[in-house]
Formats: sequence, C-alpha cells, structure tokens
Amino acid sequence: MSTKIVAARLATSAGVTTIITRSSNPGNIANIVSYIQALKSSSPTSTPDTATPPRTTITPSHSTASLASVTAALSIAAPLHTRFMPSAQPIRDRYFWILHGLAPHGTVYIDSGARRALSNKAGLLPVGVVDVEGSFAQQEAVRLVVVDRIKAGDVKPEDNGRLWRGPGVEVGRAVVNYSAVEIARIKGVRSSEIEGCLGYADSEYVALRENISFFERESRPVTPSPL
Repeated sequence: MSTKIVAARLATSAGVTTIITRSSNPGNIANIVSYIQALKSSSPTSTPDTATPPRTTITPSHSTASLASVTAALSIAAPLHTRFMPSAQPIRDRYFWILHGLAPHGTVYIDSGARRALSNKAGLLPVGVVDVEGSFAQQEAVRLVVVDRIKAGDVKPEDNGRLWRGPGVEVGRAVVNYSAVEIARIKGVRSSEIEGCLGYADSEYVALRENISFFERESRPVTPSPL
C-alpha cells in the first residue's frame, strides 16, 4: 500500500488527480468515473479536480436542472475508492526532476533564516548552512533539512560539537555548487569569505535558487462514505 501512496503523492504534486481502488474489481473504475461525474454536475462550482463531499445540500437557489443533477448524484451508490486531489500549484518539470528524479547523495542542514530566504526566491548562501553530512561532489543532489541552530556559547557536551539540535525537518532537495568537503569548510561564513577558505570561489551560492525544489503540502485524500 505504501507504494500506492508514494505514486499518488508524485502524481498529485504534478497536478494529476489520482484514485486508489481494488484491482480485483476492474469494472469498478467505470462506476467511480460515473460517480465523480455525477458529483461534478451536481454542483456548478465543482470540477473533477475539486474535492466535493458525497452529501449535497439543496438550497432554494438551485435551478430545476440542478435539482435533477443532485437527485442523480445522490441516487448513485459511492463505489469503494480513495481520491487524491491534485496540488493547486503543480511542480514544474525541472523542480519535479530535482525532487523525484535525482537520488540524494547527502544532506545539507540549514537554519530557519536560510529557509525563509529560499522561500523568497533567494539562493542558498553558505552563511545559512549549519552542517553537512554524506559524501557528494559538485552538481549532485542533496537533501535540505531545516534545524535549530545553536549559538556557539550555548553548545553543550551532549551536542558532540554540533551547532544544532533536534531531528530536523526535510523540506526539499538541491543540486549543489560545492562538494561535501567544500561545504564543510565554508558553512556559516559570508560569501565574500569563500575564496579565503577554499582558495577559490566558484559561486557565491552553495546552491542556486533554480536548483532548489521544495516538497509541497501533501494531497488530501477523499474517501466517500455510504449515504
């Protein structure tokens, strides 16, 4: 079942409605389509990609045609299925490829300030990097994990030298401009200091914004209940 959920998540993030039902009854697919189409026609504002509850309230503003559609929708028994609604903002091809087409080779830990900057379409600067994990080269994909940065004076022995605490939250993926070894040396410094740390500066960014993709909010599944 987990593979079906993953497939639904990938499809909905690309803007595709996804339905999970029993493969032992393939004839149920036609019933599901008829049911969804009846729900669509029962509400003038609904679309096939809009979650519509199986119960419909009839108001005086319904026209005669609308009342007929509602009656038809209510007369159809809800076939067993779960519908995953598509993302309202589908991921573009390149960002989808970064998220789901590339295997991450490591993890870059960033602070909340870097996360806010990335949300505002800025690139990932080294000053926002807290730590790095794994072994990867330039132009390889990594996980982006947001953590709580610890001030240098607040580090405790149990932190084992780490400048962050907590499990962190994975928010996306990135294709980086520097290797794991290089990022470990420039983490937390300003872009103007990169050349002093490495002896060269290929880029002021650890990752360009166009090479960073975030996970969207998961699709909300809709399972109709019997009337």
